[in-house]
Amino acid sequence: MKTTFLVPLLLLGFMISCNTNKEQQSSDALVEAQPLDSLEQLERGKYIVELGGCHHCHSPKIMSDRGPIADPDRLLSGHPSDEALPPYDEETAKGYVLFTMGLTSTTGPWGTSFAANLTPDDSGIGTWSEEQFFTALRKGKHKGLEGSRPILPPMPWEDFGKMTDEDLKALFAYLKSMKPVENVVPPARLAQMEPQ
Repeated sequence: MKTTFLVPLLLLGFMISCNTNKEQQSSDALVEAQPLDSLEQLERGKYIVELGGCHHCHSPKIMSDRGPIADPDRLLSGHPSDEALPPYDEETAKGYVLFTMGLTSTTGPWGTSFAANLTPDDSGIGTWSEEQFFTALRKGKHKGLEGSRPILPPMPWEDFGKMTDEDLKALFAYLKSMKPVENVVPPARLAQMEPQ
């Protein structure tokens, strides 16, 4: 009978000690984290761009045998200024979200939004400060300016805003290091929302 109580008690003690040790190790790892050097920061920023799917909406596409892929000459330059939107049925669009073939423009109940130019050209984020970048992704403000309109769907700024300061700094540093692409993205076409 003593063995019946002793085995579960030992197992419970072992499980508690294992979990306590992991918590201690993870908090030690947080204290030991060092700031990234500039090369590591750029590599981290590139990783975030690729993992975050930034090219899906912010890079114009070219057609390949695999379907549309990001145009290497216009990476992250946003919706092409010379690309006209195709016609669509406005009544049908009330029940759907529509993307253009290049995925750089989206139409939904909010109106039509265009993916921003994220390159360091003046038509993109070339004149932005790091503070503006943080404001855009943490507060959802267009061009990172207080008092500006909200960033529109489908940009998931709420998710990106949860990144650490270090990750946002790495993302900003990487975007600022890219080839500048001159492309003035059209302004959003906001829908006239009917009061509910």
